[in-house]
Amino acid sequence: MRKLSLHWKILIAMIVGVAWALFSESLASDSFNIIAFNIAWLTPFGDIFLKLLKLIAVPLVLFSIIKGVSGLSNLSDLGKMGSRTVLLYLTTTFFSVSLGLLLVNQIGPGNGFDFNINNFEEDTKVVSMQQQVDVSATDSPLRFLVDMVPDNIFLALGDNKAMLQIIFFALFFGTVLILIEPMKKKYIDDLIDSLNDVFLKMVDIVIRYSPFFIFCLLAGNLSELSSESQGGVLDIVTGLALYTLVVLLGLLIMLLCVYPLLMRFFMKKFSYQKFFKGIAPAQILAFSTSSSAATLPVTMDCVNKNLGVPNRVSSFVLPIGATINMDGTSLYQCVAVVFLAQILGVDLAFSTQLLIALTAVLASIGSAAIPSAGLFMMVVVLGVTPIDPMYIAIILPVDRILDMCRTVINVTGDATVSSIVASFEDEN
Repeated sequence: MRKLSLHWKILIAMIVGVAWALFSESLASDSFNIIAFNIAWLTPFGDIFLKLLKLIAVPLVLFSIIKGVSGLSNLSDLGKMGSRTVLLYLTTTFFSVSLGLLLVNQIGPGNGFDFNINNFEEDTKVVSMQQQVDVSATDSPLRFLVDMVPDNIFLALGDNKAMLQIIFFALFFGTVLILIEPMKKKYIDDLIDSLNDVFLKMVDIVIRYSPFFIFCLLAGNLSELSSESQGGVLDIVTGLALYTLVVLLGLLIMLLCVYPLLMRFFMKKFSYQKFFKGIAPAQILAFSTSSSAATLPVTMDCVNKNLGVPNRVSSFVLPIGATINMDGTSLYQCVAVVFLAQILGVDLAFSTQLLIALTAVLASIGSAAIPSAGLFMMVVVLGVTPIDPMYIAIILPVDRILDMCRTVINVTGDATVSSIVASFEDEN
């Protein structure tokens, strides 16, 4: 019997998890609450899975970047790879925000939409509290440059939201290793190499059992959502269907058109089927976890083994991409802000929309690679418009499914750029 590939096992686990949640909802009774059983006995395994991935992600980012940078022969190699990586990430983000603004203006999902915002008072309070926390921390569009320099690397390592600081330290550490005489840094190189191998082996072990964890993750979370739902969510999703379709259309164009065209333009050899088959496990995991950081170990494994990207390239490009490359998030933010303006009757000038696009790019750089981080970063984007951030509550009901979809685009963009950078390195 032919052995199933990992991405098929994960996909089957997702389908079974959703089916089990729906089955549990239909069988729930006073004598035995199977939904409560799912929440109590399945959700913990899903939480363990996410914690394991995040546990591995931080040290893997640290040691893989140090290894990738220190393995370069000189600083000119680092400068070339770094400039190409950042330029390509900015290029894909530019395409995403431009596409989002084009679609939402042409289709106009919020035009003529009568929305009753009084139903969202409780959600508004939550968003307003988050706004008070975020706005003060983002008083300058260049604030992320200050925030990316850690004052204590050990505290940064214990904070999942400090990934930019960890990357900065790893780049700095790896760059200094290049400047040290080879004989003096030999033992450090060997130690970093060994630690990197240890965490890569952890990835293999966790991913081997990922289908079971993903089943628990979906079954438990869906059961919890079902227990809290009052029936109004479905009505809201129906009313926001066109907005959702616009976002999904933009994400699909990025996935099926923009990324393949970029690879065909920059790479001599490109196979559409090989690329998407190779990154399928990472895409499916990104969809189920909604976290680029949690998916990073799998993304690195896919591009190395399936796409043939050298480890010295993937270990440098992918961790940076998981933090600063948020194509799907940027597109979503642009569409969401203009959509809110449309339903509230706010006329946004072309110059304002350009400012929205620029702010979305900067916000995506500082956005944590964790579930739903882009939703609250939208407070920053709304700051350049006359729209009160309290109205974010309007789009909260459909954010979760869009968060899952845009994370797939973020991860695909990372894999695209790493493949292109690798092709440049092969030519040298």
